[in-house]
Amino acid sequence: MGGPSAEREVSLSSGRECAAALRVAGYKVIEIDPGKALGGGLVARLAEAAPDVVFNALHGRWGEDGCVQGLLEWLGLPYTHSGVLASALAMDKTRAKEAFRAAGLPVVESVIAEAAEVCRRHVIAPPYVVKPNDEGSSVGVYIVQDGANQPPQLGAEMPARVMVETYAPGRELTTAVMGDRALGVTEILTDGWYDYDAKYTAGGSRHVIPAEIPAEIEAACLDYAVRAHAALGCRGLSRTDFRWDDSRGLDGLILLEVNTQPGMTPTSLAPEQAAHAGIDFPALMRWMVEDALCPR
Repeated sequence: MGGPSAEREVSLSSGRECAAALRVAGYKVIEIDPGKALGGGLVARLAEAAPDVVFNALHGRWGEDGCVQGLLEWLGLPYTHSGVLASALAMDKTRAKEAFRAAGLPVVESVIAEAAEVCRRHVIAPPYVVKPNDEGSSVGVYIVQDGANQPPQLGAEMPARVMVETYAPGRELTTAVMGDRALGVTEILTDGWYDYDAKYTAGGSRHVIPAEIPAEIEAACLDYAVRAHAALGCRGLSRTDFRWDDSRGLDGLILLEVNTQPGMTPTSLAPEQAAHAGIDFPALMRWMVEDALCPR
């Protein structure tokens, strides 16, 4: 939990919630926050703890992109969530889109561009979204509205190269996948963009589960989420986010991205969907530990 990424505070919150639920489920739990002590420092901490399984509650770079997964593979330690390749693919939005397209899943067009160029001119026609290619939790997202005269002025937190993608209008929908089972569809309601604060601040968003959508759209979300999970080679728990333009029916449903390390905070979506499916938080934690211990 914790770690050095831009999502450190979210990871700490997720880690505390998971640790408490794991203890309720009957496990002996040691909480490890590597902070900035990457590599050898974390290896030493893990060697001292000698765990039977590592519950990975890290978010963002290093903890969610295949790096810590590779370290755990090298140490021979079973761990929760997806493996090295699936984690790296999901975190790289461009590579993930290529996998989704190959699987016949609907995504919007996008390009990778120099941040300096994005600040100088519209690299694609508005409306569009600018975001890092490899961050999560809506970190560093800029929306350029239709008819905007000026390109966005990106902050210093943005990397030198960014993704610019066509804006997908519509309602925010999300589906968690547990193994090979889609748990449900939630609609996320906010006063504006579903940004970092809306995701992790109490009252920042409202979740409607089951989403009040046509049966055709619900079925498509469930199907697309399972197929996206499989296309990336995910295991354990994942969450797939969608935008749905209800004026266009099924053609308006767009897959945005797959999160291989869904948040486990009090306002998080995947545990909420599991609970709605009759799986309480300690039971979900137990399933994830047992899944991690299964032969890979």
